[in-house]
Amino acid sequence: MPIRVPDKLPATRQLRNENVFVMSETRAMHQDIRPLRIAIVNLMPTKITTETQLLRLLSNSPLHVEIDLLTMNSHTSKNTSAEHLRTFYKSFNDIKDSKYDGMIITGAPVENLDFHDVDYWDELVDVMEWSKTHVTSTLHICWAAMAGLYYHYGVPKYSLENKCSGVFLHKVNRRTAKLVRGFDSEFYAPHSRYTEVRCEDIKKVKELEILAESDDAGAYIIFTKGGRRIFVTGHAEYDASTLCEEYNRDLRKGLNPTIPKHYFPGDDPTKRPIVRWRSHASLLFSNWLNYFVYQITPYNIDSIK
Repeated sequence: MPIRVPDKLPATRQLRNENVFVMSETRAMHQDIRPLRIAIVNLMPTKITTETQLLRLLSNSPLHVEIDLLTMNSHTSKNTSAEHLRTFYKSFNDIKDSKYDGMIITGAPVENLDFHDVDYWDELVDVMEWSKTHVTSTLHICWAAMAGLYYHYGVPKYSLENKCSGVFLHKVNRRTAKLVRGFDSEFYAPHSRYTEVRCEDIKKVKELEILAESDDAGAYIIFTKGGRRIFVTGHAEYDASTLCEEYNRDLRKGLNPTIPKHYFPGDDPTKRPIVRWRSHASLLFSNWLNYFVYQITPYNIDSIK
């Protein structure tokens, strides 16, 4: 089944060019089926790129999905036009009386700030609190994973001496978990962050389980019983070139970045990156949609509690 997206969203053309089946709002109106309603809280500065990355993964499913894109009223975006935000995004105030089968909260380039110093922290707290009673399952990515772990469970984040950037090998800790069904015993996933959460802190919280981790990048997939909240500290959604673009951006800024690990052949940034995380990224998102959204959410969406 397709993903339902606004007719003129830039991601629509890109996904169709990739032969991904997307359904226009016009066509979807004539289908007698209840689609899964997914809210995407997009905190990334490059919003159009992130929209495309996430929609690509959400579309790789037999389930009919429709999305609402959300932005923070308390933050002014510097990298996305006001017209794009007005046309395609809603605010929390617009949707706070609605219920959703699933929600994704993206990463954000604010890791080095204390959570309470982020200009939209209070608004994001309202969203996370609201999700407890209005969303069947919430997937938190990178910084949002750390923010969610801190808000819901008091798990602290720590600054890293050097940026964790690259494509790292991970192991699955519990292969019977539905979220990692189909995963290999070892798999690769991208990370790009200046902070971390530590396994020893996570293990102190009885509601949390580390389903996958890396010797180099630490805890990767953290899970609550029943999958109401899922935390992914990396960026499974990244395109092949995203880490390269971030590396070159930091070079232009004079930040003297380290070369992303296990990404360029021979660690040579002049060579085309090696892509080895797409299959597990697809599995992660399709497993989340199937086992923790579709199979749990009530048919009457208003009965979510």
